[in-house]
Amino acid sequence: MPKQLSDLYADLSARAQEPAPVGAHALYIAGRRCGWATHAACDALQGADHIEVDDAALRIGAALTPGAALNAVLEQAAQLLRQANCLRGWRDELLDVLDGETSLGVIERAAVRPLGLLTKAVHLNAWTPDGRVWIARRALSKSTDPGMWDTLVGGLAGCGEDLETALVRECGEEAGLDAPDLVRRSPLRTILRIHRRLPEGYQVEDVLTSTCVLAADARPANRDGEVMEIAAVDVATAVRRVAEGEFTLEAALVIIEDIMQRQAAGDI
Repeated sequence: MPKQLSDLYADLSARAQEPAPVGAHALYIAGRRCGWATHAACDALQGADHIEVDDAALRIGAALTPGAALNAVLEQAAQLLRQANCLRGWRDELLDVLDGETSLGVIERAAVRPLGLLTKAVHLNAWTPDGRVWIARRALSKSTDPGMWDTLVGGLAGCGEDLETALVRECGEEAGLDAPDLVRRSPLRTILRIHRRLPEGYQVEDVLTSTCVLAADARPANRDGEVMEIAAVDVATAVRRVAEGEFTLEAALVIIEDIMQRQAAGDI
């Protein structure tokens, strides 16, 4: 293998911990500290109703409490960011605005990175009975990391969605796996929180993973068009591809961490 797994994981973890972008402002929503807004986002929102910007902070809905009025302000903020070309695409998908584990409201998915809002990503790291790992290659049409290798299943939990439910949904969409296929799946667990600068803003994301040995005759197949290839590879191949930068950072962390866990347990 290219290097010791622990060293490789340490390198990946270091890449996943970056300070907020230069010029970013502390973000407060309904008076609660929630993220880091880019300088461009602050400019786009300057002067809007229920939004205040100063040299250090962006405050959205300071006088509001969670509810319909705050959600309307958050929707307005997302539209203003869209008009100012601060967003990478538009998903028509709502995510929770989180203060820790508490949801303050909802906002368009494309707006979370410019505002540095916390997201929760759920992954399935799936294995064959003979010790190969299933991996998926992202479609070239994906707005982030097109064509890179990924865990078999990975996605963000939607607003109000239970994390375990979100993973089962993603398994169906991305790999054609439904609940009966997942009876040997472990519960989700958080392996780390990513802090990473992106072209559109700041990624603050809890990475949760579940591991599963699929049946020998399982043949995962994509349903939503977001995956161009699915393959089962041996551990040495997976590690080499991670070391050579062929995987997304999140997938690399999930896969290497799971390999280390399984080796320590004597499962591979």
